[in-house]
Amino acid sequence: MPSKKKKYNARFPPARIKKIMQTDEEIGKVAAAVPVIISRALELFLESLLRKACHVTQSRNAKTMTTSHLKQCIELEQQFDFLKDLVAAVPDMQGDGDDPHGDGDRGPRR
Repeated sequence: MPSKKKKYNARFPPARIKKIMQTDEEIGKVAAAVPVIISRALELFLESLLRKACHVTQSRNAKTMTTSHLKQCIELEQQFDFLKDLVAAVPDMQGDGDDPHGDGDRGPRR
């Protein structure tokens, strides 16, 4: 007889989320749906952060998103204020005329 347990589709592993949640001594049992909901919330949060960081990257005419782009996004968006301490050590973005790789006038690398 097939199992009647409902299978949830999640991009982040619910078992890992549950394990992280249970490292907190105040959390007892966790219903099966809770890690799945947290997984979905995490997915939506990352989508929002990366979309806004993508706009920063595109506004700088860059092809590669860097930690500096993420830092600028976090500093510009009020909803990401709680991440400011996390990116405090990341270097600020360089100006439009600056060479992002610091090659200066050396010419192309070979």
